[in-house]
Amino acid sequence: MKHVGKMKNNSARVAVAYRTIPGDALSALVIGTTGLGDAYHDALMALIESDTGQQANELADVLATRRFPDGTVMLSWLHAHGHLKKVPTSLVLMTQNSQSSVPLDELNIVIAEQKGVSLDELAVSEEGKPKDKKEKAVKEEIIVPEVVEAVSTKPLTPTEMRSKADKLFKEAQALRKQADSIDPPKSKKQLTVEAE
Repeated sequence: MKHVGKMKNNSARVAVAYRTIPGDALSALVIGTTGLGDAYHDALMALIESDTGQQANELADVLATRRFPDGTVMLSWLHAHGHLKKVPTSLVLMTQNSQSSVPLDELNIVIAEQKGVSLDELAVSEEGKPKDKKEKAVKEEIIVPEVVEAVSTKPLTPTEMRSKADKLFKEAQALRKQADSIDPPKSKKQLTVEAE
């Protein structure tokens, strides 16, 4: 199963949110699954096991859009509660099934070779290469700062959480405007005409 593994040093089970981190191809961002409450653990595992979770190139892409049963966005909640940890890829064993596992650093090398990109480029976009300059700029502006922040283990205060929420909301609005300028959404009238 994709996105699941264990740590070499202590066999702790982890879910791999990002196989590589922009600017640090030898580190990954993982979620320790045993430290989660039952409801959060079960929701995370259900998402990983789902078709959507298994088809995702990076688990974090799906976590950013899905919610826990209490309504919080999964990736934001995991970050705010200190469950995202930066670890060396050489310390993570990806468990394909109960009998076989492969070190994450070796898996990343194979994936990079298959895609024809360098190891550093794996973290740039889902396809390994930016589709265009606009996409690359968006990835560098939004994703990279979030990954760097997520490594911090210091819990946020409620004031910091609100400030971060406001910042993320503004970034989401800016991304929506950028996306709409590149590919304008169809109006309800256009959709009705196409349906007929």
